[in-house]
Amino acid sequence: MSINPNYHKILDNLSTAVLVVDRDWRLLHINPSAEALLEISRAKILGRHISRYCRENDGSHSALLQSAKDGNQYTKRQAQWLLHNNQEITVDYTVTPLGDDSDLIIEVMPLDRMLRISREEGLISAQATTRDLVRSMAHEIKNPLGGIRGAAQLLSRELPSAELTEFTDIIIEEADRLRNLVDRMLGPRQLPQVEATNIHEVLQHIAKLVQTELPKSIQLIKDYDPSIPEFPADREQLIQALLNIVRNAMQAIQESDAESGSITLRTRIQRHFTIGRQHHPLVCRVDVIDSGPGIPKHLIDNIFYPMITGRAEGTGLGLAIAQNLIQQHHGLIECRSQPGQTSFSTFLPLEQEHATE
Repeated sequence: MSINPNYHKILDNLSTAVLVVDRDWRLLHINPSAEALLEISRAKILGRHISRYCRENDGSHSALLQSAKDGNQYTKRQAQWLLHNNQEITVDYTVTPLGDDSDLIIEVMPLDRMLRISREEGLISAQATTRDLVRSMAHEIKNPLGGIRGAAQLLSRELPSAELTEFTDIIIEEADRLRNLVDRMLGPRQLPQVEATNIHEVLQHIAKLVQTELPKSIQLIKDYDPSIPEFPADREQLIQALLNIVRNAMQAIQESDAESGSITLRTRIQRHFTIGRQHHPLVCRVDVIDSGPGIPKHLIDNIFYPMITGRAEGTGLGLAIAQNLIQQHHGLIECRSQPGQTSFSTFLPLEQEHATE
């Protein structure tokens, strides 16, 4: 049965993605919002089975089929759909019978953007709380350390033997080591020195730095978008943040005992991107992608916190410092990982306001 053409204009002007199928799940109509969401063309898919273009990852269709058979409305929240291009999206959808007809209308609400914004807000809030906690802890640690170090220096002057000063030297060295560790946890103490910065010049500088450290078995791949303009940033802070990520990638591959590997530096322009709740017309996206073993699932949500690391020799400070530096530029670092591919994506607005502490 064909859907009444009188409804085409109404459906086509809805911002909600709408698909109409018959009882055999053949597509009768999709509106432009559904075309954009599913990345398909209406002219090419009408009359074909819907599963060719989108289906649920878990394959749980029994409740949906029974609902359609009984003529009842069916709604599912946060369903994972796999599209024809192997892209995964998270959606809420509702299936409603069209009156006495055998046709069904499917309303689809994409959730990926809202879930990402919610996740980023949580990350930004947690990072701010962590920074406050580290600052308070640093104050409580450094004051006693200064007293211990001063007492050890005074004691070393009173000792009768040079052999005994070896022990006070150890106290002084360990106090200095702990103070340096706390300073590293605090990260940079100055605001970004903003000037027009070319992201590719930054990446080329990083590539030169790591090229001397890379073994021949690890290939460094550059995939740049030359259309990205200069934007306001602190060049030195961007170098430090991105260098921390690239070195982490290099060390992850080396520790995996893989015979070969690759690190890709990729830049792209992303339009209409939201960081937290701040909308940006244009952002620069820098991806650092490595072919290492991946990050364990139990660590992936916490890797930007200080002292959290999945490497035996890691300190857990590199990514925390990198995230802090990028957030000072109103940006954000995200991570996705699976065995064989880990991607750290850095998002930097091309139009920056005043830097924040």
